[in-house]
Amino acid sequence: FLPLDRSRLCHRNLPNPAMGTKKKTKPSRGRKKPRTSADQALALDYVRAWAHPTPPPEPSADAVDGFLPPHAARMACGGGANVLFELHSHSNHSDGFLSPSALVERAHRNGVKVLALTDHDTMAGIPEAMSAAHKCGIRIIPGVEISALHSPRFDELDNMLLNIREGRYLRAKNMLAKLNSLKVPIKWEHVTKIAGEGVAPGRLHIARALVEAGYVDNVRQAFNKYLGNDGPAYAT
Repeated sequence: FLPLDRSRLCHRNLPNPAMGTKKKTKPSRGRKKPRTSADQALALDYVRAWAHPTPPPEPSADAVDGFLPPHAARMACGGGANVLFELHSHSNHSDGFLSPSALVERAHRNGVKVLALTDHDTMAGIPEAMSAAHKCGIRIIPGVEISALHSPRFDELDNMLLNIREGRYLRAKNMLAKLNSLKVPIKWEHVTKIAGEGVAPGRLHIARALVEAGYVDNVRQAFNKYLGNDGPAYAT
């Protein structure tokens, strides 16, 4: 490696007097943030509603004790519509230092709304974590960390996914049948066109078909009126 000539580095970007002074260019304006679509807004509403089963007390700034990086801690203490997920944590049921309940309480103090407890090779701490989370008003994702060997049996995986997709086709047809009985006929061809070639149709595709056919004003209304988990056109 050759030694760097620091004098050359320091002067490389200086303007050349012989070339004259360049006009300053106006800073380019940043691009406007894209507007949230109705589909995205609906998805965000579902996440927020699921992540906030009960309104928890607001975390205070002095409660941040290093559990989160600084930028995430600022988001947590700032409140608003942010939903913070922590998808990898260990309790003292494996190689963590805190009990499941203490882990949940620390996560809550730092603004975490959804916590995955993923101890090594055990789910023994999940009941305690869920009990503590219920008191704090946050959600627990039951998890486990295991070691695994990868075996490239793509044919088996592809067959399994094919069965799942076929089930989605059947489910969508059942939903259309229920809509038809409610005097809200939606054509199968309409739904599959929205979904796209080779894509198994889901509730969102049916909701968009309802909007395009004029039966509802937006996707949110389609779910609230027909396709929600308790809706008259819902199918498992």
